[in-house]
Amino acid sequence: MRRLNVLRALAVTAGIALAATGCGVTGSADAAKPSSNSSASGPLTGLRIMVPNTPGGGYDTTARTAAKVMGDTKTATNVEVFNLAGAGGTVGLARLVNEKGNKDLAMLMGLGVVGASYTNKSEAKLTGTTPLARLIQEPGAIMVGKDSPYKTIDDLVKAWKEDPSKIAVGGGSSPGGPDHLLPMQLAKAVGIDPKKVNFVSFDGGGDLLPAILGNKVGFAASGAGEYIAQIKSGEVRVLATSGESRLEGVDAPTLKESKIDLVFTNWRGIVAPPGVSDADRDRIVDTLTKMHGSEEWKAALKTRGWTDAFITGDEFKTFLTDQDKRVADVLKELGLA
Repeated sequence: MRRLNVLRALAVTAGIALAATGCGVTGSADAAKPSSNSSASGPLTGLRIMVPNTPGGGYDTTARTAAKVMGDTKTATNVEVFNLAGAGGTVGLARLVNEKGNKDLAMLMGLGVVGASYTNKSEAKLTGTTPLARLIQEPGAIMVGKDSPYKTIDDLVKAWKEDPSKIAVGGGSSPGGPDHLLPMQLAKAVGIDPKKVNFVSFDGGGDLLPAILGNKVGFAASGAGEYIAQIKSGEVRVLATSGESRLEGVDAPTLKESKIDLVFTNWRGIVAPPGVSDADRDRIVDTLTKMHGSEEWKAALKTRGWTDAFITGDEFKTFLTDQDKRVADVLKELGLA
């Protein structure tokens, strides 16, 4: 079916690789913006990282982990992380694009914001930002609450195939984002028409978590890293992960191990407003590069189950431009943009 083929094309061409907390100081979106007083030789000072969805999600966890590592390694000081949620990340994106030339502001983002900028018909696009760095990639996870009747991925698939519309599937991204694409790809892989999937979108993992814990959704598809505390405590049960190999620290098989022919990964990165000078952009990129090379960041990658996917400069700019175009083209074919 043409629609199903297009869904598979999106997962391949959008850089999802079919076949791949610590806290900074937290503020509100309306907090006064400090001015950077860093010198070229000293640590970066006064950087504010905006998270375009609710606390507790993947973007939030990544931003706060990065802020903590930058502080611990003294590559930056007084890094503030704040949340500005709404419309799948496009409220934050609009804020960023309107802060032209602001060298003290950056935004944590990923594939979900790329898709949401089209499905929500946002005038602001990621191609209008200043790319800084792609940080990580991670597999998705199929998860349920501890009281769920589904003990294995086979249990879930059997029930799902009997009546797909009756099982709500929760995800922390808008249509076109990774938490939407994963269950659509999973549906196709097990013989379910994706058009029959009952997908419920939440504005980030922080909003999705209570739905998992309260069995308000039949299952959830998202990155395991943002729920690692609940997974370790047993409050959330992972039925399967979507990477090439098992996720370290998570006692669950891969989809491929479970005889489901699907591998799926997501990515996250960081961008700045348009109009930032080359010198200011390079200053932030240099800080992120130093953070990336630290033992503290490597430890965080391992703890969170993230895969290093660090690229900067023109390479990240090209990657982001390609993501934007390919996602837009496929979403338009699906009638979602």
